[in-house]
Amino acid sequence: MLASTALVLLMTPGLAFFYGGMTRAKSVLNMMMMSWVAIVTVSIAWVLYGDSLSFAPGNKFIGGFAFLGEHGLVGTDTRVNGIPDLLFSVFQLTFAVITVALISGAIADRTKFGAWAVFTVAWATLVYFPVAHWVWGGGWLTSLGIEDFAGGTVVHVNAGSAGLALALVLGKRRGWGKDPMRPHNLPLTLLGAGLLWFGWFGFNAGSELAADGTAALAFFNTQIATAAAAGGWLLVERYRDGKPTSLGVASGAVAGLVAITPACAFIDPWAAIVLGLLTGALCCCAIGLKHKLGFDDSLDVVGVHLVGGAFGAISLGFLAAYPLIAGQRKGLFYGGGIHQLGVQVLGPVAVGLYSFAVAWILGKIIDKTMGFRIPEEDEVAGIDIIEHAESAYEFSNVPQLHGGSGLMTRDDREVVDDKAKEPASGVH
Repeated sequence: MLASTALVLLMTPGLAFFYGGMTRAKSVLNMMMMSWVAIVTVSIAWVLYGDSLSFAPGNKFIGGFAFLGEHGLVGTDTRVNGIPDLLFSVFQLTFAVITVALISGAIADRTKFGAWAVFTVAWATLVYFPVAHWVWGGGWLTSLGIEDFAGGTVVHVNAGSAGLALALVLGKRRGWGKDPMRPHNLPLTLLGAGLLWFGWFGFNAGSELAADGTAALAFFNTQIATAAAAGGWLLVERYRDGKPTSLGVASGAVAGLVAITPACAFIDPWAAIVLGLLTGALCCCAIGLKHKLGFDDSLDVVGVHLVGGAFGAISLGFLAAYPLIAGQRKGLFYGGGIHQLGVQVLGPVAVGLYSFAVAWILGKIIDKTMGFRIPEEDEVAGIDIIEHAESAYEFSNVPQLHGGSGLMTRDDREVVDDKAKEPASGVH
């Protein structure tokens, strides 16, 4: 479990690489910092009250206050499966962190860093912690019998819905739909996808909280569903666009990881292949919805995480076989009734609507009080320079930073501020 916890924590820096490579060069540091600050803010919130609101005894909608500040957990070791309570807590902490970080991809290039940091705490408090309790902590969805082994609904539908809400609140990037906004560093994205794939074994197999056959099945299904989804995405690209792409194989792999997350311990390997292939094809098509519907989901959080997470969760209503778990309601393809399918549909719908609504309200409040989006002229100049006083790369048309450290001096900032005030038409 210690190793699984470390693997899941590695996923957030991996996500930073994945997202960072997909942005434009002038936004990569800000994009990566949005993932890193989620580690900071959510980790602290989890210790203070997040673990308690998620897993302490409470009502059907929220946990109680018994574990505030991890009270009473130090020195105990049998909350679940005989592992130390603190180990279970830090394992779940890493899930909270990655969920919040995932949202950031929907609002790349245009988000004030301070406003994002405030949002991470507020959304985790009002959405992630209660939803974790609903599904995993004995809440109302637990009572209905929802199955979500490692977070298809709690993590991916939750984050994807919030990402959609914030994309609508912040609006489109300047030039969206007109100017090319291609990924600036696809090797970085491929590196991030590889780290995510590696860390996901801890995410899925580790959720069994034991080294047994169920963990092995989760590990195995994670591998084959991910590979199948990457293949499914490439097949659609080849048929639709004429060429398979490196961004496609990375995105397809992540889509497969998302979809297998709720189902990895509950389906047979053949079903994992089918689920992966269908998910890769579905998500490859779904990312185009933003252009048809007119919302700027910068890095396809909605098309991959919301769609992929919901598809994986609902698939259990058809494919659930529970080869290593007795007494569970099986999916329709295994002779089960309609009940499980109904619950698997209800869960993503309820979580998605709740997450969207709260994220939209929080986004509006933050936007009205402190401003959520950077000014247009700052967006043109580059959010890395404006928000963080540094840049990932040195270009000939960017002022040379003293000492070559990447950190701006006061003189450097004045030059950049002057350039940001120039008419936008003269900047490319």
